[in-house]
Amino acid sequence: MLSIQAYSPEYSHAVAELFTAAIHAISEQQYSAEQKLAWAPLPIDYELWRQRLRPERCYLALLNQQLAGFIELEGDYIDCFYVAPRYQGQQVGLQLYRHIEAVARQRQLPSLRVDASLAAKAFFLKQGFELVSRNQVERNGQVLSNFTLQKHLF
Repeated sequence: MLSIQAYSPEYSHAVAELFTAAIHAISEQQYSAEQKLAWAPLPIDYELWRQRLRPERCYLALLNQQLAGFIELEGDYIDCFYVAPRYQGQQVGLQLYRHIEAVARQRQLPSLRVDASLAAKAFFLKQGFELVSRNQVERNGQVLSNFTLQKHLF
């Protein structure tokens, strides 16, 4: 049974590892190995993740206390949204997204924004987001494409 809960510090290593695994599992037709390494460098900087993650902005999807995915909401901006490769296609991402949209509605946010990767763009479009712009972002010497998307809630 999947549960969604606020981030708890004992999951900081698991979040960092899930983030890295999810990015490195993206098809090389979407992002090259060099781009993925620039986006999710190795070795993992666990201290950076420990400092970044906060319960008020990060939510975890847990299956039997095992991390299956996570999502972050900063203001009206969905920052990180990743599902472990082994759980992709099993509605984990959908449940995480529905949770964050419910949080946004409870906070009476008028809209949600996200900078979606090539891998995540279709998911967000299915949730009612609309394309605002296509972006080229530099990360550690590599240029990555993503898409700014927005969904009006009220």
